[in-house]
Amino acid sequence: MSRTLILLFHRDIAQSYANLALRDRAATVPGVKVVDMQSLYPGGVIDMFTDAGAEAQRLLSADRIVLQFPVQWYSTPALLKAWQDSVLTRMFYVFAEDEGDRLAGTPLMVAATAGNIAGAYGRGGANRFTIDEIFTPLMATAHRCGLPWHAPYITFSADKLSEAELADAAEGYAGALDAFIEATPATLGQEVA
Repeated sequence: MSRTLILLFHRDIAQSYANLALRDRAATVPGVKVVDMQSLYPGGVIDMFTDAGAEAQRLLSADRIVLQFPVQWYSTPALLKAWQDSVLTRMFYVFAEDEGDRLAGTPLMVAATAGNIAGAYGRGGANRFTIDEIFTPLMATAHRCGLPWHAPYITFSADKLSEAELADAAEGYAGALDAFIEATPATLGQEVA
């Protein structure tokens, strides 16, 4: 069975309009495990030698990784950055041979929500930059870590969707996960931790 690990970075998922619906639908996709990172690290601190060791093992047991989060001020939530600083630094600089080299090759996908309309993300739009440009630091990180980048799944106008539109977005996310799983065959022999 496929092992797809979704790391959800949202500071208050109970108050989320879109991320909660996306999370709930994603959790029904066979072989998908969703981990609420804020519930694990409510203070926003991830220790490189204790917490990050457990996070490294979680990553190493997955066939593919999804980072789910709301776009906040053209960036990722603070906890996602803290996770990168602790977990990826540990894996790719401190324990590169034992951890980072083993994670390299694991496909990565981003699933993000954005508050504005899709047309706002472009040269002529209110935000001036495309989503791909906003995700450049994540793409660079994926490249540096040898994690093949898969096309992101973006939900625009996330806090303004009707119930029907939200249901469609959640179904679209499940479809994007299915496509990601199909495009990135399983290679490991252990369950997601």
